[in-house]
Amino acid sequence: MAFLTKEKIFSMAWFKDYSLILLGTFIMSAGFVFFISPYKLVPGGVYGIAIMIHHILGLPIGVVGLAMDIPLTIIGIKVLGPRFGAKTIVGFVSTSLWISILEYLWGYEPLVTNEPLLSTIYGGALVGIGLGMVFKSKATSGGTDIVAMILAKYTKLPVGQLLIIVDSSIVIGGLIAFDDWKIPLLSWLIIFMVGKIVDVIIEGTGYDKSVMIISEKHEQIKNKILNDMKRGGTYIKGKGMFKSDEKNIIMTVVNRREVVILKDFIRKIDPNAFVMVSDTNEIMGDGFKSLNE
Repeated sequence: MAFLTKEKIFSMAWFKDYSLILLGTFIMSAGFVFFISPYKLVPGGVYGIAIMIHHILGLPIGVVGLAMDIPLTIIGIKVLGPRFGAKTIVGFVSTSLWISILEYLWGYEPLVTNEPLLSTIYGGALVGIGLGMVFKSKATSGGTDIVAMILAKYTKLPVGQLLIIVDSSIVIGGLIAFDDWKIPLLSWLIIFMVGKIVDVIIEGTGYDKSVMIISEKHEQIKNKILNDMKRGGTYIKGKGMFKSDEKNIIMTVVNRREVVILKDFIRKIDPNAFVMVSDTNEIMGDGFKSLNE
């Protein structure tokens, strides 16, 4: 299946991926136990429901989460096919195990007392970092992701939208269960933080800028990039929409300091040039991050 990835057992790639899963799920679990659960925050997902059940019935969070993840994964395999491999199983089992260990050792008291907002920020950061590491290992988080995938199959709506709906329903459930309007606000803040942090971990972040330049003085600009700035670039053939004249478009990648130098140079030699500067999350290839990493 296209959704499954297989690394040779005990290879470096295998050790790297499973180490990321175990470390990532531990970091997530710390976020839930130390910061999120003590303030009854329910940031969607299986563990949002588990936190609600814990505070209502007193059942342990890790056990409740595992009790939901197992049937959800079985249903997902039956409905969607075998797209949930060993990594996903290791992921949700290790999350339950870490949470159970931390519950036993630490209990249910907040690490930072009387600071729900600060705990929200800490908890969201830890869950985001941990989940990003799990995704980086090419595993999935299971849980409500599976619910969203199943709903997507029958409703034809995007999985991302359905996941927001499912998680928001759990957040509203927390409001109803605990009758505290701070809970949905702080829970949605966690969901927002987790999404942003996961994006940074998966896509990367840096100071590089992508620059596209259309100028009659493209030869001089090319020499500036190659000889002075010691950067590379690519010519792209284009055609103007008004006159249908041929254009030589330069595409290059520079850092924040260099983009200022390049813009200043272009301004001096061709004030009529068209320059587009875009942020880049991750650059891979010659001169940048290796594609093999």
